[in-house]
Amino acid sequence: MLGLEISSIPAILPTLEQVLPADFRQLQWIMNAYTIAMTACLMAMGAFADRFGRKLVFMAGIFVFGLASLACGLATSAPILIAARFVQGASAAAMLSCQIAVLSNQFRSGAERGSAFGRWGIVFGFGLGFGPLIGGLTVAIASWEWVFLVHVGLAALAFALTKSGVSESSDPHAVRIDWPGMATLVFAVFSLVYLITQGQAPSLANPAALTLALAGLVSFLAFVVVETLSPRPMFDFGAFRNRAFSGALLGSVGMNFSFWPFVIYLPIFFEAGQDLDSVRMGLALLAYTLPTLLVPPLGERLLIARGPHFVIPLGLFAIGGGFVLMRLGAGTGWLAMLPGCAVAGIGLGLTNTPVTNTATAAVPAERAGMASGMDMSARIVSLAINIALMGFLLLQGIRASLERRIPEAASTLARLSEAIAAGNLTAAEAGGISGAIARQALVQGFEAVMLYGAATAFGFGLLIYLVLRGWRT
Repeated sequence: MLGLEISSIPAILPTLEQVLPADFRQLQWIMNAYTIAMTACLMAMGAFADRFGRKLVFMAGIFVFGLASLACGLATSAPILIAARFVQGASAAAMLSCQIAVLSNQFRSGAERGSAFGRWGIVFGFGLGFGPLIGGLTVAIASWEWVFLVHVGLAALAFALTKSGVSESSDPHAVRIDWPGMATLVFAVFSLVYLITQGQAPSLANPAALTLALAGLVSFLAFVVVETLSPRPMFDFGAFRNRAFSGALLGSVGMNFSFWPFVIYLPIFFEAGQDLDSVRMGLALLAYTLPTLLVPPLGERLLIARGPHFVIPLGLFAIGGGFVLMRLGAGTGWLAMLPGCAVAGIGLGLTNTPVTNTATAAVPAERAGMASGMDMSARIVSLAINIALMGFLLLQGIRASLERRIPEAASTLARLSEAIAAGNLTAAEAGGISGAIARQALVQGFEAVMLYGAATAFGFGLLIYLVLRGWRT
């Protein structure tokens, strides 16, 4: 449910534009409201879980998520859908911050714990990786409402299974809620993600964005001071003295600088850039997503046998190598892309669950909620940032390609570039650009994004190796 509601929504945005109706800015909010709310609330929900019980907060999150999904499916206007998506994101934060702590509490031994996290990685990866395909098929077979309504039934099933199968756990030392830390972090994260997703650069020419950026910076500095002075911090900066924990969080960030945000855009490359129909596009996406479901158990076995200092950098280097192969094959056809897609997916499968398992194992069991909250915050913040950054790079690459080929159309290039980046080549042709030029510009825009994905994956892999090389299990 969590992953699907991130990656399946881009596939239905063209439909929402027509049926609600919604303008471009409202479509951005429909996509971003969920991620912003999840990012802003994640650490707070982890603190609530440590204080009042992981099972209780997890079940409350599932219940509210089901109700919010129902509201999304029944929405009759864009503002109602945006508001429901905010509630969805906040309740998703409750589920996400608790599930890792629940797994850590219920599965203590090495082999059992590795198996549990391997299976969790498969299911979570399925949601994120197959979201674009599932969203598109749902619209084609049923209607856009069912992209949301299906979660009502899934939430009911998850609620029943949690009630009967999950043991309650909490942090016995979490006797109070860290309200100052919670408030300062929520505002700081919201300010950052809002500015990035809206593409607003703080400057004297944009005083509203500048004010929000400064307020967010002050709020973040206040958060650091509050958490440093707190005897039981919600965000324990002291945990970074543990090399295993620091390396694991860097791994979480590295995946979301490269692999996961690209899954939002890859369907556009296959469908618009390579002119594939929905069936062939879905089959092509399997090369990228299927390894993420098959490889996590191998990643957990390597974690036990060789340790995080081996498997986490290995996975990120494989992701980087996959992006290099995709970049080399992008201009020659979709079949040439598939080996790179598979290698990147294998790298993600090696990295995804070991980073979470390592982060939670590096702290005392009663602080598992805090550790999982820090891990998932790193993931979601970096995902939100890089969805925006990859979109910016794609747009700039397309525009640069068009400027070289049709410099006389400079006044309309911004609008046409946005249409091409969204995969709407028909609108580009209506603007006077041939389909061949538009498609070539789209491919070259993606080549810039692939280089970014490769550079970030290699960079984080090297950094993690340096952090963990002096640490051994």
